[in-house]
Amino acid sequence: MSIDLVKQNKSFGGYTKYFKHRSSVTKTDMNFSVFLPKEKVENCIIWLSGLTCTEENFITKAGAQKYLSHSNTMIVCPDTSPRGLDLPNEHDSYDFGSGAGFYLNATTKGYSDHYKMYDYITKELVALLRDEFQIKNFSITGHSMGGHGALILGLKERDLFTCVSAFSPIVNPMKCGWGKKAFEGYLGNNEETWKDYDATALILDGQVRGDEILIDQGLSDEFLEEQLLIKNLEEACAKANQKLKVCYREGYDHSYFYISTFIEEHINFHLNSFSK
Repeated sequence: MSIDLVKQNKSFGGYTKYFKHRSSVTKTDMNFSVFLPKEKVENCIIWLSGLTCTEENFITKAGAQKYLSHSNTMIVCPDTSPRGLDLPNEHDSYDFGSGAGFYLNATTKGYSDHYKMYDYITKELVALLRDEFQIKNFSITGHSMGGHGALILGLKERDLFTCVSAFSPIVNPMKCGWGKKAFEGYLGNNEETWKDYDATALILDGQVRGDEILIDQGLSDEFLEEQLLIKNLEEACAKANQKLKVCYREGYDHSYFYISTFIEEHINFHLNSFSK
């Protein structure tokens, strides 16, 4: 598999780079960004971004480079959906279609041919990173829709990811407006199939990790009560004996100002998982 370097900028002794490649999974061109520290890398944190984001949001706003600059760990930020298509309703709203892939494998007409973000991350991107950068270990994290993605991938691919964390994740998409709209559009009306991509449902079904999941949540987040539903995940983890740490942050919202404030704690959480 070949990848093309689009641009790069030196930062903290390493390089922030942007790549594109042809994906055999989505059948489109896909973009991702990375920070490569000056040290030889062995580990990779995968960051999954939220609704409307691209491969650029996290890498330019979160300030993660500083905290990885003296490590042997890179971070990669894939785009949030395939691009360059014109599927039914794909570009009509911010919370479905373009920029809103929800990190699942779609089964509905048209979308099933391209919207396979679950396989793109766990199979194609991981294989690409192993080949191009000789990565040995992976962990996963993300924000909002990407936090949802990190949780479901971290729960279902326990042998692949050394740890999982999330900022302001959508933890019970079957029960919120964002999730219901996306799941119906990508997966159809059979709600039993939705459970495969709902972290709360997965945990209640016994798909738990042996380590602790870390979640960060701002208490002034405008989406907390109606879309994120963190309490549902806490209750499920208590029932299933899944270790969970939720850091509630007074006064913080859903923005990258919030993420950049606490990203160091999450990076250290991931770095520690690689050393175990």
